[in-house]
Amino acid sequence: MIEIFILSLIQGVTEFLPVSSSSHLILVSEYLQFENQNLSIDVSLHIGSFIAVVIYFKNDIINFYQNKILFFKILLASLPVMIVGYILAETNYIDKIRNVKIIAWTTIIFGLLLFLSDRFKLNRSINNDLNFRSVLFISFLQIFSLVPGVSRSGISITAARLLKFKRIDAAKISFLLSIPILGAVSTFGIKNIIVSESNYFSMINLLAILLSFIFSLITIKYFLDFIKKFNLNVFVIYRLLLGVVLLVFAYL
Repeated sequence: MIEIFILSLIQGVTEFLPVSSSSHLILVSEYLQFENQNLSIDVSLHIGSFIAVVIYFKNDIINFYQNKILFFKILLASLPVMIVGYILAETNYIDKIRNVKIIAWTTIIFGLLLFLSDRFKLNRSINNDLNFRSVLFISFLQIFSLVPGVSRSGISITAARLLKFKRIDAAKISFLLSIPILGAVSTFGIKNIIVSESNYFSMINLLAILLSFIFSLITIKYFLDFIKKFNLNVFVIYRLLLGVVLLVFAYL
């Protein structure tokens, strides 16, 4: 139960912050030798995050007719990373890039890129300036998020900031992009959870979904409040410190 609580906390907090949820789940699970860190638990954690972001942005989703062009753009921007992710998963190549050295370097490199993209005050908004050229640029960069340490949220915000979107709008773009991606992950894995023959195993999954949902919902709310007042430097500093520590462990 303690393992599930920790994993849910990590997923709920890091999924929507620009710090990479996959790298934190990998590192913490390996360091603490968690027994519950497996594909089914990963899916459960992502289902919780998916439900949270859908509920938080329920008004945008309910008002689908008015926002149909926006949601088409969001879906279009999510397709490349879902297609490439599926190919990497099916070929098992994804496992070859899940190591500490890669996580360390991507944590630092993409942390610096986040810093550079967040230096200036920009004025583009999601309602007026999210054109198809912007969507294609964001969708291309988002493919890098398949590498642990890059951060899906981080690269989405970075891409939007490079396109001169305001910080709050960049974050909202990132959150909206997470809906189809988390939905795809949840749909792909939910069958394995439903057909599980172990009742205890099923209850563990339900607990992971519930806790991940709670932590994700809290994170979304307070992260949006945070970036209305502050820049992203605290996340950049965290990434740099974490990356340096990981480099030390990886090469010594």
